[in-house]
Amino acid sequence: MKKTLLTLLAAALALVAAAQPQLRKDNIEEVLKAMTLQEKATLLVGGARAAMVNGVTSGVDWNVPGAAGNTRPIERLGIPGTVLADGPAGLRIQPTRQGTSDTFYCTGFPVGTLLASSWDLSLVEDVTRAMGNEVLEYGVDVLLAPGMNIHRNPLCGRNFEYFSEDPLLSGKMAAAYVKGIQSNGVGTSIKHYALNNQETNRNENDAIVSQRALREIYLKNFEIAVKEAEPWTVMSSYNKLNGEYTQQKEGLLTTVLRDEWGYKGIVMTDWGNKAGTVKSAKAGNDLMEPGNQNEIDRIIAGVQDGTISQEELDRNVRNMLNYIVRTPRFNGYKFSNKPDLKAHAAVARKAAGEAIVLLRNQNGALPLKGNEKVALYGISAIDFVAGGTGSGDVNKAYVVNMEDAMTGAGFTLDKGLADYYKAYVDYDKAQTALAGTTFSWFSRRKLAEIPIPANAIANEARANDVAVVVLGRNAGEGADRKQIDDFELTGVERELLRDVSTAFRAAGKKVIVVLNVGGVIETASWKNMVDAIVLPWSPGQEGANAVADVLTGKVNPSGKLPMTFPVNFMDHPSSANFPYNYSQGGGNMGGFSWGPRQPQKDVDYTNYEEGIWVGYRHFATRGVEVSYPFGFGLSYTSFAYSKPVVKAEKDGFTATVTVTNNGAVAGKEVVELYVSAPAGGLEKPACELKAFAKTRDLKPGESQTLTMKVSAYELASFNEAASAWEAAAGNYTVSFGASVADIRCTAPFKLAKAQSWQVHNTLAPEVK
Repeated sequence: MKKTLLTLLAAALALVAAAQPQLRKDNIEEVLKAMTLQEKATLLVGGARAAMVNGVTSGVDWNVPGAAGNTRPIERLGIPGTVLADGPAGLRIQPTRQGTSDTFYCTGFPVGTLLASSWDLSLVEDVTRAMGNEVLEYGVDVLLAPGMNIHRNPLCGRNFEYFSEDPLLSGKMAAAYVKGIQSNGVGTSIKHYALNNQETNRNENDAIVSQRALREIYLKNFEIAVKEAEPWTVMSSYNKLNGEYTQQKEGLLTTVLRDEWGYKGIVMTDWGNKAGTVKSAKAGNDLMEPGNQNEIDRIIAGVQDGTISQEELDRNVRNMLNYIVRTPRFNGYKFSNKPDLKAHAAVARKAAGEAIVLLRNQNGALPLKGNEKVALYGISAIDFVAGGTGSGDVNKAYVVNMEDAMTGAGFTLDKGLADYYKAYVDYDKAQTALAGTTFSWFSRRKLAEIPIPANAIANEARANDVAVVVLGRNAGEGADRKQIDDFELTGVERELLRDVSTAFRAAGKKVIVVLNVGGVIETASWKNMVDAIVLPWSPGQEGANAVADVLTGKVNPSGKLPMTFPVNFMDHPSSANFPYNYSQGGGNMGGFSWGPRQPQKDVDYTNYEEGIWVGYRHFATRGVEVSYPFGFGLSYTSFAYSKPVVKAEKDGFTATVTVTNNGAVAGKEVVELYVSAPAGGLEKPACELKAFAKTRDLKPGESQTLTMKVSAYELASFNEAASAWEAAAGNYTVSFGASVADIRCTAPFKLAKAQSWQVHNTLAPEVK
């Protein structure tokens, strides 16, 4: 009898189980209908966050140790959990694990700013295709990248993660990045949507921005990436926008993103736990990260009291299910944990070399022969900065420094100088170990420059053929940079440059500077003291080798600046509304502890009073002198532009130009297409970047014709009064430039009839 009852019970349980639909790509509505309210709320909230110590999570099963977050499984319905991990300069996971001696390092690729300096979409896709393979083979479903906020000001602490001051260049780079990653069948999360342009009090800062500046500058790059690359996910930012948190702003997350741009993926919050969970879900955030039980409880209560409707909840859950069925984890991919790191390091080195910007090269100072005796100065020659800190960091197996790269390239380094720097680095390490000092995830661990006596430099000038000075800066999540001793050189750095320049140039010998920096620094006051300036930014684990490749001419640099280098910090109009006096930042991530007080300018709120006049739009239109203009970059050869042709099409125009290498060595050239609008109507910048293209490697005397297309919509500006994009009729000037300040040829274009595109009036600032 007992056996019979057990058999019947088992059969009944089997029938119940059989009645539960199991998630497939073709039964999402069936699964949605079968889900309980508890299960729906659970799916919208990530797994509980464990304590974080030095960037390492513990105390919860993350599937992939060191991953930033996950989505929760619902086993009853065959819904697996998925894994989300940080980027954007490579996959960020824990390199060692309990119970195994295996290591799980990832490749440290060039940072976003350096990738953008390549102006080469195919190169970016090659890099991120390799990066995405590591995401796949380490069992991660979504890389939380790319970062693509606009370089509004040089001091934003995360500019190194981002691409450009220009929305077109930023959007095109982001689209190429997304395509490369997602070609592996894994996802991306473009971030931070939107206006995360400062780290100071980033959790609470209210960005007060006009609709025109929003549409033309700060959202346009996201629009391009969404429409051209279809990222799986979008990450909403921490901050407020015109009085309301971006993650709770329906006009931003639903009206603009989905209704106007046609976005089909999921939206997730940045990592936190704001009280307005229900408002966030209602606005269009499908996933709360990193996730806590109280957020599940809030969603359930919100449905029960009618704050969020069942239809709105189901919309979000449906989005999540559509996301999940795309993931490798759902599709049962057997990841290897063994990506080809050697091959990927080669990709990183090649990309860094082609993206490096040559800022100065007086009298052909570079390339060097590769057999010179070199006095290598700067603590960053040893303490080389491969990438930034925080979520933009990568746990990599090694970082090549400049000393090793120069030696490997054939140079002979001054031994006494090298030993001096090594001894200092070793001393600092010993001090740190003795003190038991630990550094948080957000710490900027960068050794300060050390002085070299002038008499020692004089001796080194006699003993060596050339001086190479490496100036370093680090930046990262949680704090903005400072004007003093960061944007500007420190006193020790100025003294070092002065003494090296004096001694070596008096002996008829070259002085080369390598800017191993995470963001723009001041160059106008000292650039004429040196013969050449090489800008590799933070170029990844193989970046120093790439610098050596450029110094020797093994690689002809073809990078160009994705932002402007001003003469002075205050020349940027945004500097009047940026928290440059603060050395700490990041809201509740280690910055401010304010008592009761009045809201503080640039901390609690930031007025974007400069409007659309960001970067070159300001400098070129107002005629403000710069140190290096947007789009600038030198080569070891020279190029001539000819045969500019602009042909009107049904929707915009097609432009062609022929580029000829008229120098002595092979090289690549970036052509930047700027458009100047007819006078009248909305005030417009003197010119705006509307397209760009890069040649193949052209041999001396070889030519290539480049073709670029621009639509009428891409010519349009935003009219706030009409809530519409408008392209004015009239005569436009199309300019082909080597930089915004170096226009080589032009051609006319006439738009016969004005065009407009109506959009929702949903993002206006509050009237106060």
